[in-house]
Amino acid sequence: MNQPALLQDCRICPRECGVNRFQSVGFCGAKAELKINLAQLLFGEEPPISGTRGSGTIFFSHCNLLCVYCQNHLISLNGHGNTITEEELVAIMLELQRQGAHNINLVTPSHFSPQLAHAIRSAKHKALIIPIVWNSSAYEKTSTLQEMEGLVDIYLPDYKYYHKIYARKYSNAEDYPQVALAALREMHRQCGDLVVNSDGIASRGLMVRMLVLPHGLAGVKQSLHLLADEFGTRLALSLMGQYYPAGKANEYPELGRGILPEEYQEVLDTAIALGFEQVYIQQLSSDDHWTPRFIRGGDAANSNALQGENL
Repeated sequence: MNQPALLQDCRICPRECGVNRFQSVGFCGAKAELKINLAQLLFGEEPPISGTRGSGTIFFSHCNLLCVYCQNHLISLNGHGNTITEEELVAIMLELQRQGAHNINLVTPSHFSPQLAHAIRSAKHKALIIPIVWNSSAYEKTSTLQEMEGLVDIYLPDYKYYHKIYARKYSNAEDYPQVALAALREMHRQCGDLVVNSDGIASRGLMVRMLVLPHGLAGVKQSLHLLADEFGTRLALSLMGQYYPAGKANEYPELGRGILPEEYQEVLDTAIALGFEQVYIQQLSSDDHWTPRFIRGGDAANSNALQGENL
């Protein structure tokens, strides 16, 4: 991956802005320099990712999707963070490994793909041995993902929309459904289904996150049928119940509330009916600021799973 050439005429993501990121910014808002907001052990991810020692999570500033309801809008839309060198990023990865992280979790990394490919190679050369997690929106070009083959161990993408009308309205990305599906196919080709060790910690594979929006706007139930047809029911899923109005969501009346228990339950029931074997579900919170809590669903899940019980 010729990093300088790619960033001088940046077309690494589906936006294909063509800007020189050494001089300006494209749709994502990022220049050529790496920029991160936070790096720490995180314990709120799915159990195979966080485990008992935490996920070594690095939040990158800016984003190439910019959803109007983004809960990390200060980082993604406003670009809060600090620029760092690749050498500093490598040092951060190695320090998180030293602290006992199960993995290195790169959050919203897509717009820095060329720089990260180089940094990951350098970190592995310097004895980074824990898995690399690519935690993205899935709004990515397959050609860019192909450059990450052999560097990324676990793909943790979203599948945000089934309908292009809502992809356009809320993320200015009408082509999201087909672009993201193609990206998921490439991720699955590279890493296959999720593999966990005897301690329940993921070592390799694909897990797809699906955020439930109010009024069924994300089309999660339809997306579940699509993913079952494409990848089979061994595909690991994380059904996200964490939505609350954030960012610019209150400018859209239909996004102005959190999801209802029955909306989430319908999605869970669909996943169970389709026979998905690895389903991670969340306990809904009564307040707007959701606290993540996952259990594994699948065959053991039942239709009363969200009726106020502690999961």
